[in-house]
Amino acid sequence: MQDIFATPVSPAIPWRDVESLLIALGAIVKEGAGSRVNVLLNGRVAVLHRPHPQKETDKGAVKSVRRFLTEAGIQP
Repeated sequence: MQDIFATPVSPAIPWRDVESLLIALGAIVKEGAGSRVNVLLNGRVAVLHRPHPQKETDKGAVKSVRRFLTEAGIQP
């Protein structure tokens, strides 16, 4: 989780690590259309995008995950 909330924002967190963190926090993760991933955590819903063709998230995706976690009550 420290990678998600690190400053400066990391440009290369493996997506599998992000997804594993979400599941460990109790999120329900479901496949959506295309590269979309639907996530439900603490009553909050997010549609995140799995990176492709690379396996690492970019800074924008990391910021989206960070914002979602914060809105769901998860702090670093």
